[in-house]
Amino acid sequence: MITIAYGTDIAKTTYDVLAASDIRSYLSPGLKIAIKPNLVTYHPASDGATTHPEVVEGVIIFLKEYGLKDLRIIESSGLGKSTKHAYENCGYEELSSKYSIPLIDMKTDKCTTKKFDDYSVDICNEALKTDFLVNVPVLKAHSQTYLTCCMKNLKGCIPESEKRRSHALGVHKPVAALNMLLKPGYNVVDGICGDLSYEEGGSPVIANRIIAGRNPLLVDSYCTELIGYKFDEIGYLSYGEKFGVGERYSQDTKIVELNVEDKPAFEARSNRIATRYQNLIEEKAACSVCYSALIYALHRLSGKTCAEGKIHIGQDFKGESGAGIGIGVCAKGFERHVPGCPPKATDIIAALKSR
Repeated sequence: MITIAYGTDIAKTTYDVLAASDIRSYLSPGLKIAIKPNLVTYHPASDGATTHPEVVEGVIIFLKEYGLKDLRIIESSGLGKSTKHAYENCGYEELSSKYSIPLIDMKTDKCTTKKFDDYSVDICNEALKTDFLVNVPVLKAHSQTYLTCCMKNLKGCIPESEKRRSHALGVHKPVAALNMLLKPGYNVVDGICGDLSYEEGGSPVIANRIIAGRNPLLVDSYCTELIGYKFDEIGYLSYGEKFGVGERYSQDTKIVELNVEDKPAFEARSNRIATRYQNLIEEKAACSVCYSALIYALHRLSGKTCAEGKIHIGQDFKGESGAGIGIGVCAKGFERHVPGCPPKATDIIAALKSR
């Protein structure tokens, strides 16, 4: 079952979608609840990259009204970013104060190693010890995986070292394995104005919708079609189906829609920026934050670059050297090099414009 509500009163729309969903089937008094938004960066939600605090507020109001009192907000921002800074900039400190709910920075948390099949992963204890995890991602595009939503949002529950390792292993299989080890109690997707170009925001597309459902693969596969991709184009969905995360969306899936009179008249589709510049890039296990900076730079330049040959980026370029340009500290051995971990998009733009 997937429930969708449309509206501009974000907290109320979130409350309404939960009230019409089947979440009560999985709740019981005394549960310890953790709410996991997407605060990958410091940008406010209006930029299309982070979860609106009003969405989390709607979740809080619903859960408190149900009688649940042990609530906390947990997050670990993107590589090289400060979770505390994200909480401050994105309106979560005010939310915490208003409802007396603690903000947990999992970058300071201890971890426990869990294993699925042949894949071991360190997971933050705050995520593991909760009784019921409410996963509150943003529906948006991604420079590497094309879609980031429910399943990929759980990467905020692993330490920075594990985030880097997941990219070295190819991202998709680790994300699917993580979803077998850490299962959300419910998923509440912020589809208000996600960026359908790439994950760092800046080009929000207003759709004014909240999407909710129990299974992350089911919800993600529905959202995949919403923004114009196919199931098989999103690698972690295919792995997730194979592993048993859940079933994919189909015409038989029960869909409940609320406030359809407020449904946008247009289809909010990805512009596939992430796929436009792949012929310019030689990528080997690049972290998302580094790769997205490169995609942003190329988009600003409309793909017009003075770089000769491929642009090299990724952890597996450590120790390699040669002609051409390398992006980030891992590719510092190339003739031309943009430093940083991650590098600044402005520095990449300057390097790609000049010789």
